[in-house]
Amino acid sequence: MAALALSSVLTNCSVLESDTVVVNVGYQSKTINTINAGTLMRDRGELERALENVGEQTGTRYKVVWQDFSSGAPLTAAMIASHVDIGSMGDYPLLTNGSKTQAYDDARTEFIATTGYNLRGSLNQVVVPTSSTATQLADLEGKQISTSLGSAGDGMLSTALERMGIGTGAVNIANQDPSIGAAAIEGSQVDALAQFVPWPQLVIFRNQGRLVYDGGDNNVPTFHGVVARKQFSGDHPEVINAFLDAMRTTTEYITAEPMAAAVRISEITGIEPEVAYLYNGPNGLVSFDPTIKEPFAESLDNVKDFLVERGSVRADFDVAGFQNDTYLRELLGANFESQTTDLTNPSRLSGQDEICDLPVDDPTTASEVWFAGETDTEPSATPTCLLRRIAESGKSVRAGYVPDASTSVKLFAAHASWVVAPESEATGRFLPFATQAAADIYIAAHPGAYAVTYETALDESKPTD
Repeated sequence: MAALALSSVLTNCSVLESDTVVVNVGYQSKTINTINAGTLMRDRGELERALENVGEQTGTRYKVVWQDFSSGAPLTAAMIASHVDIGSMGDYPLLTNGSKTQAYDDARTEFIATTGYNLRGSLNQVVVPTSSTATQLADLEGKQISTSLGSAGDGMLSTALERMGIGTGAVNIANQDPSIGAAAIEGSQVDALAQFVPWPQLVIFRNQGRLVYDGGDNNVPTFHGVVARKQFSGDHPEVINAFLDAMRTTTEYITAEPMAAAVRISEITGIEPEVAYLYNGPNGLVSFDPTIKEPFAESLDNVKDFLVERGSVRADFDVAGFQNDTYLRELLGANFESQTTDLTNPSRLSGQDEICDLPVDDPTTASEVWFAGETDTEPSATPTCLLRRIAESGKSVRAGYVPDASTSVKLFAAHASWVVAPESEATGRFLPFATQAAADIYIAAHPGAYAVTYETALDESKPTD
């Protein structure tokens, strides 16, 4: 009798398991550019909720298994082993993933959506320890640079060095995970760190390093995206549809509640909310949008050439054939074409600057400050107006955010290189730059302009009348 009962239990278990579709999702919790397909999607239960709705219609049960990875390379290895069905990673790892999985029928993947992007490439940057005398990338010739080989940071560094006529052979590369490289910078064990979002700015915010090169100077788009195993998506297209629907819902939350999203990211990952907000806030370094933009095509061709030379991608790999926007077309419907061609950041800073009595509507100058104890930021029309707002407030500042005067890249005000432009209007007299080298170039081209510290800029921003 007992044996019969046990047999019945085992039979019921096997029936339950056969009726349940397990969805293995790989993500990188600390890569803010993929939070809408990983960290926040998981935390908010958006995928589980979307699959529950699907199950109510199909009668199928779904179980999501989340797997956290430090970078794209180990995630790709897991997909080759068919341990991950859907994953998100940067543009360089994406192509490596697509090429390496082509050899296996059960592991072959396709690029189905973008998580977030920066058209200039400013999600990848190079920082040096605060004690370093280097002010530009050329100063690192012969030095040791930490990066993750095959990553977007590695690609950015190699491209920049080649364009400068130096080449990667002129530097010593330490192949390290981002967190290891960041620790090495803090301990001055390496001369520089070349990495992807959010590691460079995390180092800067913690006063462990300063920026010497912004990937945006390459002017090549960088992005992260979603790949899915074709065998799995072919068997369960409803799961892919649910995943992209959940990603859209999560993205809408990030755009509508950027401060709350940044705080929650910090609680989950340990990344300071001020750093998260630099990327996901209004006019942030990341534009969260699922569509695969046209400018990505040339970028992917360049990425392929680089990775073929590295031996990570086959020369005959079909980049165009790797992309499949069918699921996005179904998700976005009539809005697909217009959203795909729209290159503006959907999260924009706006408001009225009562300090300078100006509207906050120009993304090339719009700035904001996060005061201690506040649950929202205060906008300013220009960086100069922001300095004045901070100086006159007498409040403690968690972070000030300003756009680079020449590129509009979002920066921490306290870590920018500031220049005074005496001939400019009063509201535009103080100009922030991402690097000292960029500030020096401006000063050389504008007689009378001169450099000041952030503290001096704050003090001198106060009106004299």
